[in-house]
Amino acid sequence: MLPMRILSIEMLTLASKTENICKLEAFVEHIANKYNVNAEIYGNMLISLTEAVTNAIRHGNNNDERKMVKINLQIQKNKLAFSVSDEGEGFDYTNVPDPTKPENILKIGGRGVFLMKQLADCIAFHNHGSTVEMEFRL
Repeated sequence: MLPMRILSIEMLTLASKTENICKLEAFVEHIANKYNVNAEIYGNMLISLTEAVTNAIRHGNNNDERKMVKINLQIQKNKLAFSVSDEGEGFDYTNVPDPTKPENILKIGGRGVFLMKQLADCIAFHNHGSTVEMEFRL
């Protein structure tokens, strides 16, 4: 298979502060407007990226404001491909508890990876889990 032709690249870098989530929201809104993304895909992107960035800030970078979270977007024909990377050690993304199991239903947290997997068209983890890639078809 031939590699996908990249039409454009956009980036956002955030210090690891939860207050910076509003900058992510503005970035996603900008992307949605610029590339005429429909409301359903916009909602899926916003929730998935908010979960990924929140996890990167809290778990990957341990709220260390000196560490950065990098969001990259590659616009390809008929899809938007995002990557979210933190400066942490990663995590075992193959062993994430299922939040739909009865023993996990009442737990606070633990739903981010589940939501990303449900809302993105494709998801992959790299660098021992410190990078997540998500694709959304247009």
